[in-house]
Amino acid sequence: MGSDAALSLVAPVLAGDRLALARLLTLVENNAPEGLTALDELFPHAGKAHLIGVTGAPGTGKSSLVNQLALHYRKNEQKTVAIVAVDPSSPFTGGAVLGDRVRMKDLGGDPGVFIRSMAARGSLGGLAQTTAGIVQVFDAAGYARVIIETVGAGQGEVDIARLAHTTLVVEAPGFGDDIQAIKAGILEIADILVVNKADRPGVESTEKALKMMLELGQRIPNLMSGSRPS
Repeated sequence: MGSDAALSLVAPVLAGDRLALARLLTLVENNAPEGLTALDELFPHAGKAHLIGVTGAPGTGKSSLVNQLALHYRKNEQKTVAIVAVDPSSPFTGGAVLGDRVRMKDLGGDPGVFIRSMAARGSLGGLAQTTAGIVQVFDAAGYARVIIETVGAGQGEVDIARLAHTTLVVEAPGFGDDIQAIKAGILEIADILVVNKADRPGVESTEKALKMMLELGQRIPNLMSGSRPS
């Protein structure tokens, strides 16, 4: 596909054509020259979406939380939602594992929701190299909320704080000791700390450890507790 053909996708994307959007996302994710050209054209149309980052250790329920957030935005606020789920890469194909899609089945068939899984492809920091470009395309396409779910690699996963307007760090009882939660550098990037799966034993000690960390750091984001989604 030449640059002229790539530019021909820009107008349909701006008009809400989901097929053109999917094709352009593939060009951007593959870092194709045509995708870069289209990003330049889309740049003046971006800057309106609220970018929400969701990060935390694997198994804390990030995908289930993203699913519930998207349902809230659709049902209660009637906002369009794009979800960028950065998955671990397959060791055989290099593609995304697509595990997050299983936990977001409630969103299937909703024309106001677009879910895009992308492989980390070995990038550190929880995001793929082209994640910012993917987010820009969704922003320019008119999605009011863009939720970026990171791989969930642990303490080094801080790139999301540079991309998102609001960063949620998800913790859950039973994932490491309390001291580990206090010293985990990933908590320093949080605008909101979410204690997920709060119906599990040990939630009180997890919340206590997080509050202690906040007091030590003299930085107090909102602290939320929620039961595990059914």
